[in-house]
Amino acid sequence: MRRPPAPGGLALLRAPFAAVKAMLGWRRSEPLAEPLSLAPMSSLTARLVPSIAAVDPAAWDACANPPGIAEAAAEGERYNPFVAHGFLHALEASGSTGGRSGWTPAHVTVEDKSGRIVAAAPSYLKSHSMGEYVFDHAWADAYARAGGDYYPKLQVAAPFTPATGRRLLVVPDAPEGAREALVAGLREVRRQARASSIHVTFPTAEDATRLERMGFLVRHGEQFHFLCEGYKRFDDFLAALASRKRKSIKRERREALGDDLTIDWLTGSSIKPEHWDAFFAFYIDTGSRKWGRPYLTRRFFDLVGAAMADRILLVMARRGGRYVAGAINFIGDDALYGRNWGAIEERPFLHFEVCYYQAIDFALSRGLKRVEAGAQGEHKLARGYRPVVTYSAHEFADARLARAVADYLRHEREAVARTIAHYENHAPFRRGDGENAETLGEAFDADL
Repeated sequence: MRRPPAPGGLALLRAPFAAVKAMLGWRRSEPLAEPLSLAPMSSLTARLVPSIAAVDPAAWDACANPPGIAEAAAEGERYNPFVAHGFLHALEASGSTGGRSGWTPAHVTVEDKSGRIVAAAPSYLKSHSMGEYVFDHAWADAYARAGGDYYPKLQVAAPFTPATGRRLLVVPDAPEGAREALVAGLREVRRQARASSIHVTFPTAEDATRLERMGFLVRHGEQFHFLCEGYKRFDDFLAALASRKRKSIKRERREALGDDLTIDWLTGSSIKPEHWDAFFAFYIDTGSRKWGRPYLTRRFFDLVGAAMADRILLVMARRGGRYVAGAINFIGDDALYGRNWGAIEERPFLHFEVCYYQAIDFALSRGLKRVEAGAQGEHKLARGYRPVVTYSAHEFADARLARAVADYLRHEREAVARTIAHYENHAPFRRGDGENAETLGEAFDADL
C-alpha cells in the first residue's frame, strides 16, 4: 500500500519537501512561497507559505476576521482569535509550532490577478496526531498495519485548540471559486508532500458542508457550551435550573473560594509579566500531572499577550498577594473560549469556579452569546453547559482507507446523535420532571 513518488518536476516539489525536511529535523535554507498548480483556475494563484511571518498580518486577518463582517455572514463568530495572525504567529515565533514540534507550518494562500490575498488556510504538515482533539490514532495504526504511511498528514487547524471556527478563510468580496482554489491548493500540498490525507478540524458547520460537497468525509463530535440565551446575570441562569442543581452550584461557589480566596479578572494592559509567570506555573503543573507534555512555551504567552491582550482574559485566584490558580480565556465577538487552567494547590470545586462559573459571569457581563470551555467533560452538563455538535472533515489519498473510514464515520455519527439527545434529556434545567432531569449530572459529579 506504499505509494510511489508523486509525479511532477523538481521545481514544484521543492517547497513541500523543504517543509517535510524541516518537520523531520533537517535544516531549511530560505523561506519559500512557491506557487501551487491550480489549472485551469488561471485567474487565481495558490501558494504554500511555510511561515505565517511571511504573510502580511492585515492581509491574513482580512481573510480570517474580516473587519465589519455582518453577523449573518460570520458563521457563528464575527471574530475568532485562534485564526488571527497574532495567535498563529505567537505559536510559530515561540517554538510551540515548527521546529521539532511535529507541527510544520504549511499555510496555503490564494491570490487574485492583482496579487491580493483573497483566501487562506492555517495548515501544517504533521508527523503525529497530538494536540488535535479529534482522534485518528486508530486510523493511523490500522493504515500502518496494512503497510501504509499515515504520516506526514496535512492538518488544517488552530493548533492545540478544540474551538470551532472558520478554516477556509475567505475575504467577503473574494472572486468566485476562491474556496475551491484554496482546497485545490491544499490538495496540491498533500500530493507534492506525499502526505496520506488532509484533516480539517473544528470547522464551522458551513465549512464542513462545503468540504463534504467537495468530496471530504465529515466527522461529528460533541462538546459542552454554555448558551447565554438572554441571561443578564448569573442569578438569571440559576433561576432557570432545577432547585437541587441551583443549590448545588451555589454551594460549590461558596466552598471553592471560602473566606480566603479572591478572583481577579485580568485583560488588556492589566496583564503583566508576573501574571504570565504565575499562570505558566499553573499550566506546567497541570500538564505534568496529566502525564502529558505541555504544548505551549513560556514565550508564547508573552508574544500572544503583546499581540492581542485585549482578546485575552486571565481569571486568577489569589490568597492575599499570591496567585494559586488561574485560567486563560480568549475573547471573540460572540463567544468566550476557555483554553487552559492550572492550580498549585488542591481545593474542592476551584476548577469549576475558575473555569466555568467565572467564564459565565464574564460572558454575561460582556453580552456574549456563549462560552466554549474546551473538549470533553461530561461534568459540564451538570453546570449548565449544553451538548453541541462539532465537526471535522477528512480526505484520504488511498481510496481503500477512505472507504473504511467512511463506513466507520457513518456509524459514529449515529452514535454521536444518540449521545447528544441523551445529554439533552438530562440537562439540569427546570421542567416538569426536573428532579429526574438532574440524575445524570449528579452521577457525573460522583465520578469527579
